[in-house]
Amino acid sequence: MAFLTPFRVLWRRRQLERACTLTRAELEQRQQTRLAALREFAQKRSPFYRRFHQGLDGRPLSDLPVLTKALMMEHFDDLVTDRNVRLSDADAFLAAEPGDRLFRDRYVVLATSGSTGRRGVFLFDQDEWLTALAMITRPMGWAGVTTGGLRPPRSAMVASTTPWHYSTRISRSLASRILPSLRLDAGESLETIIDRLNDWRPEVLAVYPSVLRQLADAQLSGRLRIRLRSVATSAEVLPDETRRLVREAWGLRVFDTYGATEYAPISAECAYGRKHLFEDEAIIEVVDENRQPVPSGVGGDRVLLTVLGRRTQPLIRYEISDMVTPLDGTCECGRPFRLIAAIEGRVEDVLHFANHAGEPEAVAVHPNVFHGVLERIPATGWQVRQEESELVVLLTGVRDGSLCRRLVADLTTALEQQGAAPGTISVRLVDTLPRGVTGKAPLVVRKPAGRPPAEPALRA
Repeated sequence: MAFLTPFRVLWRRRQLERACTLTRAELEQRQQTRLAALREFAQKRSPFYRRFHQGLDGRPLSDLPVLTKALMMEHFDDLVTDRNVRLSDADAFLAAEPGDRLFRDRYVVLATSGSTGRRGVFLFDQDEWLTALAMITRPMGWAGVTTGGLRPPRSAMVASTTPWHYSTRISRSLASRILPSLRLDAGESLETIIDRLNDWRPEVLAVYPSVLRQLADAQLSGRLRIRLRSVATSAEVLPDETRRLVREAWGLRVFDTYGATEYAPISAECAYGRKHLFEDEAIIEVVDENRQPVPSGVGGDRVLLTVLGRRTQPLIRYEISDMVTPLDGTCECGRPFRLIAAIEGRVEDVLHFANHAGEPEAVAVHPNVFHGVLERIPATGWQVRQEESELVVLLTGVRDGSLCRRLVADLTTALEQQGAAPGTISVRLVDTLPRGVTGKAPLVVRKPAGRPPAEPALRA
């Protein structure tokens, strides 16, 4: 059965891709039909949703309350539709590092790292997991990567190897002798990653943007010697400078994918470089801080996901704190899915500073301000960390230490133009950037401060 898994995944992907040929009206009609079925199922099988959506039968999706991660985790046992499942049992299963085993012989269990302050646990039955596998391979097809021919491409992934992480379980499920692949931990030293890649000689590379920038620099300097035909990124913000370095190193355009453990991918780039939302398997709402829809061209503060095919753990208007901008218009590729601009990070990436009058946390600074200054620096990586007494900028791969003083001046000017009083700014040259438990190196790290948005009250 394991040997047949890649074929089952490819067949499911082929079925899913049929949605790309629908008209916009046909897609929206299909969404509404599936939404009605999902809501009916959740009402029947989930005690939580019976209370949460009480009195809202027949009301449009936009009238339903928002489900936060905190609320989901607090009511996990009542939310899932298998009445024998308990969060404590799922946690114990994850703690035992189950490898490829299924929870209760039925479910794939994943967890998030809690990088936004709250950890999440997610269950997939075997059919839901097959769809998840097929979904995550769709951007490969959009990028022109195929598994056909006499010799499938050798691939490598540099991401998390944490047992409970989404990318780890996806890789294990897709592993096969007919799909040769190397998996590396993003937390490994750069030199170790370079050596392993030189030995493996991949043609297809999937990697965190923070690692890709360093690999492109290594390729240009001759330390890395691989010939790629496709590069894909996910899980972190992809800066324009990293795209430029990849073009210089390999003559390729990066295909960026945006997703979450709860639903992946949320969007991916087509051959024309436009980012499409995957709206055939989810209804995706981009909203402001008050959870109201934002117009085209206006940046949102949250994304609300309603995953149409999830029955084990229904997610209806589930909130993630990602900042994206919806766009009007259609794409030459002909797909009916809406477009978005670049993913700008999470709300947690917005830093708050005192204003010039001394009022604490009075000025919110968007991460684009830091991108505008730091992407001009000749470094292989950067990270801004807001600490209690200063703003710290970490730089890797800097050969000229004299630029640090100029960088402090440029950052001070940029922040003051935003109305902020940044206080002390220091620049530190480091060998590696700090990474979280899943190997990600966020570009902006906020100090533990402020309060999360208020949770909606659970209906009686």
